[in-house]
Amino acid sequence: MGYILCIETSTTNCSVSLTKGDEVIAFKEDYDTKYSHAERLHNFIDNVIKEGGISFKDLSAISVSKGPGSYTGLRIGVSAAKGLCYALDIPLISIPTLHALSMQVTSANKGVIVPMIDARRMEVYSAVFSGTYDQIRDTKAEILTEASFLSYLQRGNVYFIGNGVEKFSSICNSDNAVFIQNKLPSAKEMAILSYTKFLEKDFEDVSYFEPYYLKDFVTG
Repeated sequence: MGYILCIETSTTNCSVSLTKGDEVIAFKEDYDTKYSHAERLHNFIDNVIKEGGISFKDLSAISVSKGPGSYTGLRIGVSAAKGLCYALDIPLISIPTLHALSMQVTSANKGVIVPMIDARRMEVYSAVFSGTYDQIRDTKAEILTEASFLSYLQRGNVYFIGNGVEKFSSICNSDNAVFIQNKLPSAKEMAILSYTKFLEKDFEDVSYFEPYYLKDFVTG
């Protein structure tokens, strides 16, 4: 059972985990309000390798959160992941950011989950997942209005999570809306998704892989 290093840099949270199978055995993150990835990411990688009691040559794959999210953050994370894959000659796994974020909601069996990442002004990157984390609506960049997600809210509870929640909670009046505050994508939730892809040999082409920006370049 191999070790996988997971990297998440799609928002201001710089996050790294070391996994064995589908379990996290070492973890480091910084919920800073500023982008500190360039300064912290490689230190965090070194820290989890040491905490896990392994060396880099023991890694079987590198997993990276592929977006959507911050252009700068994604670029830093993907560059680090690709560099490690080249140096160690191991495969690259990419994980949809919103899928991993949805897995922080653990009580939505009878509802749906809407992870949303801030995309400036009243726009968010969002998708819709079932209570068992199956994606049931495509990832989109959308401008929030009072009618956003209304078809889901009319059917039952909708769990909103991510740094786009604050702006939507200010205009959504539905009693079925459950707002989970102060949560950002984290490498901790990448473990199961990464291990599943590893077993399926669902790898990226390291030479050509690029983050899923969804929109044209936006700084920050």
